[in-house]
Amino acid sequence: MAQELKDLTKRSQNYSQWYNELVVKADLAEQSAVRGCIVIKPYVYAIWEKMQRKLDDMFKQTGVQNAYFPLLIPKWFLSREADHVEGFAKECAVVTHYRLMNDPNGNGVVVDPEARLEEELIIRPTSETIIWNTYKNWINSYRDLPLLVNQWANVFRWEMRTRLFLRTAEFLWQEGHTAHATSEEAQAKAIEMLNVYGDFAEKYMALPVVKGVKTANERFAGAVETYTIEAMMQDGKALQSGTSHFLGQNFAKAFDVKFVNKENQLDYVWATSWGVSTRLMGALIMTHSDDNGLVLPPELAPIQVVIVPIYKNMEQLAEVDKVVEPIVNKLRGMGISVKYDNADNKRPGFKFADYELKGVPVRLVLGARDIQNGTIEVMRRDTLEKSVEQLAGIEERVKELLGEIQKNIFTKALKHREEMTFRVDTWEDFKARIEAGGFVLAHWDGTTETEEKIKEETKATIRCIPLDGEEEEGACIYTGKPSHRRVIFARNY
Repeated sequence: MAQELKDLTKRSQNYSQWYNELVVKADLAEQSAVRGCIVIKPYVYAIWEKMQRKLDDMFKQTGVQNAYFPLLIPKWFLSREADHVEGFAKECAVVTHYRLMNDPNGNGVVVDPEARLEEELIIRPTSETIIWNTYKNWINSYRDLPLLVNQWANVFRWEMRTRLFLRTAEFLWQEGHTAHATSEEAQAKAIEMLNVYGDFAEKYMALPVVKGVKTANERFAGAVETYTIEAMMQDGKALQSGTSHFLGQNFAKAFDVKFVNKENQLDYVWATSWGVSTRLMGALIMTHSDDNGLVLPPELAPIQVVIVPIYKNMEQLAEVDKVVEPIVNKLRGMGISVKYDNADNKRPGFKFADYELKGVPVRLVLGARDIQNGTIEVMRRDTLEKSVEQLAGIEERVKELLGEIQKNIFTKALKHREEMTFRVDTWEDFKARIEAGGFVLAHWDGTTETEEKIKEETKATIRCIPLDGEEEEGACIYTGKPSHRRVIFARNY
């Protein structure tokens, strides 16, 4: 393992290769037999479970409840909302038959031609259509509103160009779908859930994000407005890390979901949808990790503390075991996940390299001499700094250190984003800065035509119009036409 770690490509040499190697070497995921689909391994799935628990609690604090809707969607459902079908048509996997058979000509298993479905089905790329078809049965009166539902599920989008965690054909996510009596309530909910995502990213992932609204060209298919949290990776590229959509009455009209309002009149329901996915794993890896492997925020690390014993014989190991046991128990009692690795089939050096690669935030090392001196070696993963601490009270010190690490990696990521955010006012400066990477704050004339030309010539997209951005008169960097505020351009994943 130590040798394998040395072979990890440096970020400065090839960031993309570094990322792919790290995902494999840290045993996070691997390609499956189905192109574009990955196997998510236990260590990183444990991170996803922590994310789920944190987010699920945050959702429920806003009144949201969980449900589950079918994987398969009748094909005709997608045609009910024109923008929606246009946005997803090229990514849909279509189920046409319901049975296989042995080929009578000896060519193995084939589709039974007699088992063609009367109505073809789509493996869900997202669930708005089937959910709104269901909501028609659930909503009759304003008394049934608001309807606040979320589901944890998998979806499938037939991606042509895939990348581990960042863009895969099948991925795990949550998708919230809410129904409201008024436009104002729905818009407020969309913003509320955007803020939930922002708070989660910064508090638990230590991921600084910019909250903003997408341009018309970048909106979710079928949305009136799409709100987003955008993060910057270490290579200066942007990663869309969560979205919340105000859907207006588009899906309610498509599926004829009406309700009797307080004025005893029929009206269409107002809607939102919002989601984050296992793409967050990619964000976590690319934001914090280094040339030695993963760097995980303690709030989401599957193992927050690992203890490695140093011993020459079984008698010394037994002595270390005895000292470590109450430390482990106390740490767990404090809600800290800890692993005591006293397995005798690997050398300490191998264990050090392995846990460093996996990004365990704190490593404790204890040997017979340490016990005699009443001390213990402590290493923090974020800075790789080692210190010798007093054995007595080490549990409180570890808890304090975990908080310091969480804060430090957020501060480091925020500083990087600030240093890589630039204001430009000319087309030449814009092209040079985009090539160098980072967020570019520039004026834009507000037209899709200009947006597309900028993307065509520089591969940069408008990541968002920042919600906290101030009005500022200026001239579009491409056309010179009037502009009233700056938007964020960047190349993105």
